[in-house]
Amino acid sequence: MAEEFDPSKHYVMPQRYFDDFEIGEIFRAPSRTMTDAYFQVFQAASADNHPIHYDREYCKRNGHRDLVAHGFQVLIQTCPGSTTLVHQIDKAIIAFTEQSSRFLAPIYANDTVYPALTITGLKAQRTTGVMTLQATVHNQNGQLVMDGEHKLLVRRRPLETSS
Repeated sequence: MAEEFDPSKHYVMPQRYFDDFEIGEIFRAPSRTMTDAYFQVFQAASADNHPIHYDREYCKRNGHRDLVAHGFQVLIQTCPGSTTLVHQIDKAIIAFTEQSSRFLAPIYANDTVYPALTITGLKAQRTTGVMTLQATVHNQNGQLVMDGEHKLLVRRRPLETSS
């Protein structure tokens, strides 16, 4: 006899709350090769029509070896949802509240990126906490091409109630 399935008990990873995390924990996203498809989809979604992002001949005339990824195209690789972190804070995350970034070197078409988030700060509040994450992207040569910071508002572990 088949066991009854309960969708509310189907989870990817055990639930964690703000209090369960430690500074220094790292959450990596899968590597991605920035193919022409990524460039096309980003251009369509962003409406950015600068030729540096879609015209190879323009890029060559201006000293680039290939199409140059838009900074936001690189930044979105660090979305917390692309890592295991989001599955761990599934019911605890309230909001993505802040983001900053610096673009240190170009990402070209067919480069591979390696995104990661590292907890650098945990500021507890009464029922929530602010989790600060360093966001980094390296290329296939090990070069840091983007760094920045994300802040998430996360619920603290619920207090146990006695009956």
